[in-house]
Amino acid sequence: MAVRLLPTIDQLPQPLRRFMDRLTQEQKLLLVLKRELYHNDWRPMQTDLRHRLEGRPYVLRLAARIDEDLERIEQMQQIEQHYRVDLADYIADLAETELST
Repeated sequence: MAVRLLPTIDQLPQPLRRFMDRLTQEQKLLLVLKRELYHNDWRPMQTDLRHRLEGRPYVLRLAARIDEDLERIEQMQQIEQHYRVDLADYIADLAETELST
């Protein structure tokens, strides 16, 4: 399943548009999860991932690469803060993605 960008990214400043164009599928999925499971808040997702690493109870069940996902989240948080945007607003919902495949 490939998560896709929305056409609204055309409205973004050029540097941010280039960043969005280079997002990996893992990054796009994290943005969708942020929006759909965590009410557009990175902190609970980061807490879940850290709890998983520590063997504590957690909500999100992602495949391996937790450290990498935490790094991806931190990078995207910095971009969101710098440009004052929510990157998840520019990613298609999972339901839309499933319908288009």
